[in-house]
Amino acid sequence: MNNIGKKIKNFKLPATSDKTISLSELRGKNIVLYFYPKDSTPGCTTEGQDFRDAKAKFSRQNTVILGVSRDSIKSHENFKAKQKFNFDLLSDADEQLCKDFDVIKIKNMYGKQVMGIERSTFLIDTKGVLRQEWRKVKVKDHVAEVLDAVKMLNR
Repeated sequence: MNNIGKKIKNFKLPATSDKTISLSELRGKNIVLYFYPKDSTPGCTTEGQDFRDAKAKFSRQNTVILGVSRDSIKSHENFKAKQKFNFDLLSDADEQLCKDFDVIKIKNMYGKQVMGIERSTFLIDTKGVLRQEWRKVKVKDHVAEVLDAVKMLNR
């Protein structure tokens, strides 16, 4: 479990665009790491589109956006292409990163309890330290809130 003000342990995951992305490679940049339940579902699509549309503003703040779910790289590639996402999606099929950030929760789907990803976003600074977290995220206005937090961090 990661805590605000603590250094995040390094991770390395397969990503879209034939990449493997590790936290250590991103040192010197802020990172918005957002966890979402499933590719191509309505809320996840809207959230991804909002990050896509704000990407230039995040880039100007020296900030990388990364989306994470348990979906396969193939699923991620389709989702990314269809939505024209301008950032990479990480596949956490074994749920290790999800567990590190404690985002796997019991959720109700169609009256059944299932384990799934709780929509959550984490802001990691240029030194790899967790600066802010949002849990049980509501998609509306979320990206603007994260961008404001990045701007405050950079002051």
